[in-house]
Amino acid sequence: MNERWVKVEVAEGVATVTIDRQEALNALNTEIIDALHRVFHSLGKDDSVRAVILTGAGKAFVAGADIKEMADFTPAQARAFSRRGQRVFSEIEAFARPVIAAVNGFALGGGCELAMACDVRIASEKAKLGQPEVNLGVTPGFGGTQRLARLVGRSKAKLLLFTGELVGAERALALGLVDEVVAPESLLARCREIATLVAGKGPVAVSYCKQAVNAGVETDLEHGLAYESELFAQTFATTDQKEGMQAFVDKRPARFTGR
Repeated sequence: MNERWVKVEVAEGVATVTIDRQEALNALNTEIIDALHRVFHSLGKDDSVRAVILTGAGKAFVAGADIKEMADFTPAQARAFSRRGQRVFSEIEAFARPVIAAVNGFALGGGCELAMACDVRIASEKAKLGQPEVNLGVTPGFGGTQRLARLVGRSKAKLLLFTGELVGAERALALGLVDEVVAPESLLARCREIATLVAGKGPVAVSYCKQAVNAGVETDLEHGLAYESELFAQTFATTDQKEGMQAFVDKRPARFTGR
């Protein structure tokens, strides 16, 4: 499953996906974007994987999209590159299992957009995040204008987008751009702790929770509640529901199978 610049390790139900192009601070080029598509497609077919950690090697999560590759794009090429990245990031956002971004350093431009496509963002104290595309005379192209506003609100998103300002981990936490800040040496351990905790829960229920939240924030409350009710009902057709409730009655740990 390993790719040239994307490495995968799977242990105890948790897959760790590492972007490793350290010579370019893990900048996203077409090859890495396509590799992420293949990796997540493959992980989606592996029933043993209950959660995913996405991170970068070295001192960056992802420092942005590859400017050298983009510099001479025509408008048509830029549009195709943007749509390619958007499709893959949306696949990660819709991935059936939780995806945790371990933001170890720079998460700028496309890197910030990639982190925002994940379900949870845990940041190192050394992390810096932002959408500095205006410094290059362009807009974000991988979903930054859309997901940032949904995470931090319109006006705060506009401030970050208009100025191209980079924010440290603590300010990102205050804005709601990340969910926790930890010491650099504790980052992967904390992400594995969360992922392992998630991996022990009912896989169908966790997946349905993700679906319900993702769908609900894009609609009104009435339709969101109806969708939640339907997913709740569907869990009662699973063996995991029977096992989970029987285990509660028996006062023992549940043994979930994802069915």
